[in-house]
Amino acid sequence: MPATKTAATTFPTHIDLPEGDRERLIELLNGCLADTGDLYSQIKQAHWNVKGPTFFQLHLLFDQLAAEVFPYIDLIAERTTALGGVAMGTARMAAASSRLPEYPIEATEGQMHLKALIDRYAKFTANIRKAIDVADEHRDKSTADIFTEISRTADKQLWFLEAHVQH
Repeated sequence: MPATKTAATTFPTHIDLPEGDRERLIELLNGCLADTGDLYSQIKQAHWNVKGPTFFQLHLLFDQLAAEVFPYIDLIAERTTALGGVAMGTARMAAASSRLPEYPIEATEGQMHLKALIDRYAKFTANIRKAIDVADEHRDKSTADIFTEISRTADKQLWFLEAHVQH
């Protein structure tokens, strides 16, 4: 994201983190907010468009995954604003800033959706684990804890997806 949109801490707070740390954390949180919003929309894309003999099972699974990811959007955005930042959370902001690849429009059959989501979850979980480390470097255990919670959930979701393609 451009520094001018996320780096400036614009609101005062009594949270006892130095402003320089808060600015970096706000930037980090906004990057993860974009990824999380994008992941949610990509899961819903799979949910709406899955076809084939495993339709019903995958349709329900994808909806469950999306429902588990959705609350993290709010959690990340609210932590951003608690640190004095502005949450960059519109769909257009997420699309412009997400580090996840675009969802393949040609995906229709269940296995295609599974492979696409596995790839996106792998990238998402790697980014979240990096975010834990960055939050720790800036002495923000609360933000690191949020990312740790997200990591546990996303790792479990990735396992559920991978179990469908493993023999």
